[in-house]
Amino acid sequence: MDLSKIKTLIAFVGRSNISELTVTEKGVTVRIFTTPGQAASQGAAQAPKAASAGSIESARDASSATAETSAFPVKAPVFGVLHRAPAPGQEPFVKVGDVVEEGQTLFIIEAMKVFNKIAAPHAGRIARLTEVDGGEVETGDVLAEIA
Repeated sequence: MDLSKIKTLIAFVGRSNISELTVTEKGVTVRIFTTPGQAASQGAAQAPKAASAGSIESARDASSATAETSAFPVKAPVFGVLHRAPAPGQEPFVKVGDVVEEGQTLFIIEAMKVFNKIAAPHAGRIARLTEVDGGEVETGDVLAEIA
């Protein structure tokens, strides 16, 4: 396994919410892990990335403008392919206007064949939702807003 691949794996673990990754290639095994306190401090140190204008959909009216001021953004913790439904052809986990509970699955982000469930950080109503489905998202992209 070459050094550039190892550096890529280290960067992936540092940006994701996984705590350990083991990869074996050509008889060489690399184990990368983070300690619980280390992952939290790295996430806080990263500057949030602004979402692109086309990545959020919302019905804009006077009442939604008021809701936006108190909306909490749900950001992508890792880069990867965003899935809004549990499987192709199935209904998405959530739609705009749905009421969600804390811990409820909102999305799945697939990164290096690892499926990361993105859960609601708190209860509320989905005010905005990304249009991306089956496409790539970057760490820090706004995926949804919960009011």
